[in-house]
Amino acid sequence: MALELIAALIAAAALGLLAWALRRRFTGMPQWSVPFSAAVGLVVATLVLEYTWYGRVVDELPPGIEVVEVEEEAMPLRPWTYLKPIKMRFWALDQGRTLAHPQIPDLRVVTLYKFARWRPVESRLMAVDCAAGRRVPLTEGVSFTAEGELNGAEWEMSANEDRLQEAACRGG
Repeated sequence: MALELIAALIAAAALGLLAWALRRRFTGMPQWSVPFSAAVGLVVATLVLEYTWYGRVVDELPPGIEVVEVEEEAMPLRPWTYLKPIKMRFWALDQGRTLAHPQIPDLRVVTLYKFARWRPVESRLMAVDCAAGRRVPLTEGVSFTAEGELNGAEWEMSANEDRLQEAACRGG
């Protein structure tokens, strides 16, 4: 966050200094062109950093971590996001930590990571039943019997073409 603030301030200073140099060279430029140019630099740098966040984070993910869900957002205080929503959150599955039940190979436990703009990375476990097309978050109090039956939670049916379900079932 601090590096992005520094980058935006550098962009503002660079455009402000460019406008100042042009104003000294060409005396016909109005006085307000210097602060206006600095403001444009600040806004443009902020927009570029906001819209490229998702791509930068995904490019830095280690091998074996697959993005399974992306959440875009349009916000009233950022009216331009109604034209092109910003990717603010995404879920990624760690294929290297996918475990299969010893007696039921279609029952998997996967590790999911939630990446969100301006938030620390969160992780959670999810049980996925590949044969029945269902899943359940594993929280405190949820357990499996030796036969693979779920205790302490209700299964949720996965949607058609659910990328989490596909990635979890492909991994084992």
